[in-house]
Amino acid sequence: MTVWWDGSGVCLYSKRLEKAQFCWPRIGHNRVQLNHAQLMALVDGMDWKRVRSVAVKPPEIV
Repeated sequence: MTVWWDGSGVCLYSKRLEKAQFCWPRIGHNRVQLNHAQLMALVDGMDWKRVRSVAVKPPEIV
């Protein structure tokens, strides 16, 4: 299970992988912060440490 704060409330994710396994962060004294793209990669069973979000530029002309 993963608990994630989205800025307006807490989301609880739970997923069971059939053949793969989660690439879970090491447990230590520090907390781990994931952005949305990293959380989705973790839930999908991918290596979340290799995922980087890309800033999207707003349109200049509407």
